[in-house]
Amino acid sequence: MQQLADKGNGNHSYIDNSNEARKVLVNEFGSTLFTIAKDVKIQIEFNPSKVQAYRLIGYENRMLAAEDFNDDKKDAGELGSGHTVTALYEVIPVGIKDKFTQSVDSLKYQSNKREIIGSNSTEIMTVKLRYKKPDETISRLLSIEVNDKKLSVESTSNNFRFSAAVAEFGLLLRNSEFKESSNYKQVISLATSATGADPNGYRKEFIDLVKATSSLAKN
Repeated sequence: MQQLADKGNGNHSYIDNSNEARKVLVNEFGSTLFTIAKDVKIQIEFNPSKVQAYRLIGYENRMLAAEDFNDDKKDAGELGSGHTVTALYEVIPVGIKDKFTQSVDSLKYQSNKREIIGSNSTEIMTVKLRYKKPDETISRLLSIEVNDKKLSVESTSNNFRFSAAVAEFGLLLRNSEFKESSNYKQVISLATSATGADPNGYRKEFIDLVKATSSLAKN
């Protein structure tokens, strides 16, 4: 179903109860019917003076080659009215020792020293977005710099904390090598602190799902 939806620039959903049916066919129906941007691509460049390593959490089947970003012939995703997309990156700051980054031998035919232009900058990354209007074939470019502003987890938005809880839950389900000290109790605590208004009860439903999974894992 996902392959069919991707090839036809459509959407697919799994509906297993009345709440999910209401979510897909009523609350989110407009975002699947009315496309406001097509072939949407996002490219992120991290400042090497602040970030020594990074990884995108999820979206493995959505990755494009770097050169595809400027190629208007390359098919990408569509955005509908009211549609939002969240992508989480895990970064390792410069100066932090870790077990994930690997050492590389020095180059023989090229300079091993790279000039870092943004060494005195407060920017941590630049986000570029390309998109086409539904009736156009030439893409438009948006670019924005993001400053390195440190925040405690408690100071972040409900949306950020809830997204982080969902990502952590995914790491646990896949028994990811990157899960580190993640656990179901931490997922529930983080998601509960970010429930907010939750008018449709989606976040509460997620918390109940994690609790059930935690119980099964214990058994």
